[in-house]
Amino acid sequence: MKNSIAGTGVALITPFNDDYSVDYQSLKNIINFNIENGVNFLVALGTTSEAPTLTEIERKLVVKTIVETSADRVPVVLGLGGNSTQLVVDQIYNQDFTGISAILSVVPYYNKPQQAGIFAHFDAIASACPVSVILYNVPGRTSVNMHADTCLKLANKHKNIISIKEASGDLIQIMNIIQKKPSHFEVLSGDDALTLPMIACGSDGVISVIANALPSDFSRMVHAAMNDEMEEARDLHYKILRMTELIFADGNPSGVKALMADMDLCREVVRLPLVTVNEIVRKKISDEWNRIKD
Repeated sequence: MKNSIAGTGVALITPFNDDYSVDYQSLKNIINFNIENGVNFLVALGTTSEAPTLTEIERKLVVKTIVETSADRVPVVLGLGGNSTQLVVDQIYNQDFTGISAILSVVPYYNKPQQAGIFAHFDAIASACPVSVILYNVPGRTSVNMHADTCLKLANKHKNIISIKEASGDLIQIMNIIQKKPSHFEVLSGDDALTLPMIACGSDGVISVIANALPSDFSRMVHAAMNDEMEEARDLHYKILRMTELIFADGNPSGVKALMADMDLCREVVRLPLVTVNEIVRKKISDEWNRIKD
């Protein structure tokens, strides 16, 4: 699955030092940890990376670190989106895509476009982009939902629109896309907890948060489900389901960084406006880690 953007993808965190500078060594360690434990592709500068809080220089160095450390072992997807279509197109024209297999581009947020506007936005992006495009539908963050018909219209028009990260939580909408999609187009889960049922319905994998910390268990669950080994997949799903809920209980990536701090993968440091998880959630994460780690 090396050359396919399917299976288990991980939306990489950006680890920080205690002074809030980027911890590039920990980032390298996390990349190697994920690849060595079965992750199929990496996502740079997704929501979980805290990309809005990074400077332009930091963003470039983070992407450079991910591309160089992955060393062509797995595909790298670059988060590149926004709510100004022209600005996104300009960023595409100015982006060095060396080592980048695709972009992950979110539905425009805040300005709440109509479905026709969403279509026109991604139509322009796909026409400008020299690499593959993964659509990202996450109404909980953008306040607008891309309907199945809009997604399918885009997929049918542009062969370089290869998949959608679907985080609407609407399984009926997701199943409509799966049922009617063209053959070149794949559906990826954008919700860790819904990954197993989505694969059972015919999706092709996930872009995951919890895989930062639990790449082996999560990837084994994904691969078992995709191979119709559902008993094993269910066992792994329920093993980590409680932790999956806990890491989102008080903000992302605050929760997964708390878990990764327990695992000595990074410090429990996030940049404002995010803060670390509250003490109650922190203890629950630690207790659950102690329960499942063996």
